[in-house]
Amino acid sequence: MRILLLGANGQLGQALHVALGELGTVLPATRDGRLPGGGEAEVADLSAPASLPALVERVAPDLVVNAAAYTAVDRAEDEPELAHRVNAEAPGVLSRACAAAGIGLVHFSTDYVFDGSSQRPWREDDPTGPLGVYGASKLAGEQAVREGGAAHKIFRLCWVYGPRGHNFLLTMLRLARERGHLRVVDDQHGTPTAVPRIAAAVAGALRNGPDRTGTWHLAAGGESSWHGFADAIFEAAVARGLLAAAPVLEAVPSEAYPTRARRPAWSVLDTSAFTRDFGLHIGHWREGLDEVLASLASEGGRP
Repeated sequence: MRILLLGANGQLGQALHVALGELGTVLPATRDGRLPGGGEAEVADLSAPASLPALVERVAPDLVVNAAAYTAVDRAEDEPELAHRVNAEAPGVLSRACAAAGIGLVHFSTDYVFDGSSQRPWREDDPTGPLGVYGASKLAGEQAVREGGAAHKIFRLCWVYGPRGHNFLLTMLRLARERGHLRVVDDQHGTPTAVPRIAAAVAGALRNGPDRTGTWHLAAGGESSWHGFADAIFEAAVARGLLAAAPVLEAVPSEAYPTRARRPAWSVLDTSAFTRDFGLHIGHWREGLDEVLASLASEGGRP
């Protein structure tokens, strides 16, 4: 299998590059045609959607995996047209190109398509209601993929982090080395999900259900607040020698950190459909955290 991987330089893309290699040849693509280690890649600029069909036609893959996205949640409020072009228009173009070529498309969405008002884990068929431009653009991208006609797998993710890129875990470790006291929000709840486990689950889904089309929630088990996640990070990081000591951690409400865009208060996703359809589960979020910290420790403690 030849797999065209868009967004191969992002934290999810880098993990997918490794995991999808077990299924065949991965053809990485990035916005500037470069990989993080300095290698070359195909050029795939989702801010220029009209350029994408020619790429799919020229590369002639057996599958397209789109891990590229506009993810600047707050900046999206001031750049709605760009967010929509990358997150909605481009996936629709990709879906039509894949449909024309008779190949499948894997696409990733987000818990931000929901308004955060639920009292239970969100199911795939629950009513959506994004609170801001980012969530609205990702929801529009889902709809564009479905309407584009390609056989597709859409995976909604939640609180993604890993040993590379820009994410909450790496930010917390950096701040813990710089400060003795940190204030972290305690009234937003979700499920921290490690990218290596997401990537392995996507590869497993392609292996176990290659012909399945639909939308699935893909997240770890359990739930936490951002404060609880930070506390778990510091405890495990100290145990692994990544931090000399944990900072004092203070729980604060979201109002203590006003942001341009509203965040969902409840982002826990029900993953029972994914387990039912593919026979897979990522495991508890604390297991994924331990694996990522072990990876960082083996590399000397720095991303």
